[in-house]
Amino acid sequence: MTSFTRSIDFAKTLDQKDKLRTYRDKFYIPVINGIETIYFTGNSLGLQPKSTQAYIQNELDAWKDWGVEGHFLAEKPWFKYHEYLTEKTAKIVGALPVEVVVTHSLTTNLHLLMVSFYRPTKTRYKILCEQKAFPSDQYALESQARFHGFDPKDAIIEVGPRDGEHLIREEDIYAAIEAHKDDLALIMIGGVNYYSGQLFDMKTITEKGHAVGAVVGFDLAHAAGNIALQLHDWDVDFAAWCSYKYLNSSPGGVAGMFVHERHEYNPDLPRFAGWWGYDKETRFLMEPGFNPMKGAEGWQLSNAPILGMAANLASLDIFDAVGMDALVEKRDLLTAYLEFVVNAISAQQKDICNLEIITPKDKNKRGAQLSILAHGLGKDLFDFITKKGVIADWREPNVIRIAPVPLYNSFEDVFKFGEILEEGIKANA
Repeated sequence: MTSFTRSIDFAKTLDQKDKLRTYRDKFYIPVINGIETIYFTGNSLGLQPKSTQAYIQNELDAWKDWGVEGHFLAEKPWFKYHEYLTEKTAKIVGALPVEVVVTHSLTTNLHLLMVSFYRPTKTRYKILCEQKAFPSDQYALESQARFHGFDPKDAIIEVGPRDGEHLIREEDIYAAIEAHKDDLALIMIGGVNYYSGQLFDMKTITEKGHAVGAVVGFDLAHAAGNIALQLHDWDVDFAAWCSYKYLNSSPGGVAGMFVHERHEYNPDLPRFAGWWGYDKETRFLMEPGFNPMKGAEGWQLSNAPILGMAANLASLDIFDAVGMDALVEKRDLLTAYLEFVVNAISAQQKDICNLEIITPKDKNKRGAQLSILAHGLGKDLFDFITKKGVIADWREPNVIRIAPVPLYNSFEDVFKFGEILEEGIKANA
């Protein structure tokens, strides 16, 4: 256990020892109103790698030089561009290459996957999710239930924190699975809850879901690039994630999906089909009757959005160079130091403001994000730190979310954040 000190010299010492410290220079740190920001919102939109422009420019040049022939004559031919992302993506989520594809957007991918994996019957039709899931997930699940003729109030089971608590006890998830073992069709949970930052035990949830005959999938928007995932070994049926948060792949960038290899080639599995999911050897014959590609690629619809995928590839190459093990090691130390600083300030300023971290204390139950309830100040404190150059995130009713990202945040960032946070508490007393 590292013994922390709240001082600039200590923070700089940690930075000097940081094996990943040079990667900060590979990203653009926003300067707003003349202030280099302390950017703690990689859980909402990751920063731009400095290499991204060159990756995109290569494809713009290919478009300029080749026109439509760029599909076959570009340095990276566009007709198979998504394949350049596959192996690097598979490493990040712990999958076989055949199990992943990068395409579309997150909620689009969730809907496409639920077309295949939410197959309700009159007696087995319920969906289990966490309470206060990200709204897009809630809307997707509600609309899927309605599409199949069910009332979401009956079909959707939400497991939430107990009264007076902020986190969901996993035993309550397991109990809900057992209680609905005869009518549960699908479990679809956010692997890391966007609001609290709580990381769920996806392996055990999958095991318990399969034991009662349910299909199990996860939204990994706040997990991909943040958590060491092992989707294949955990036997997850399906998963989807965006690439613009921890994966730094441009605003609204392309998204990923995972389909376990046991489902990799089942032409009878219902799906909404498009021609880019068609067997690539015969795709251009354009014959009737859908013949899907093997694996997750068979869930593609349209040809690849090349510029978005180029941005994704720029970031994936950085992840491939660093590796998730090194990222997780720094993430844990950086987040622990942030936790220490916040708690130290809360203790010193307890007469003015109580800073309650609602994210789990156990490093195995969280990623880079800490969610803070600022009792006594709230939005005024958030507005103050924003004016001072801290880019954080406010969530109603009273939560400040901060996420120190190991690729580009430093321990000095954490120390400086603490100074601004304490100044804000005193200024709003």
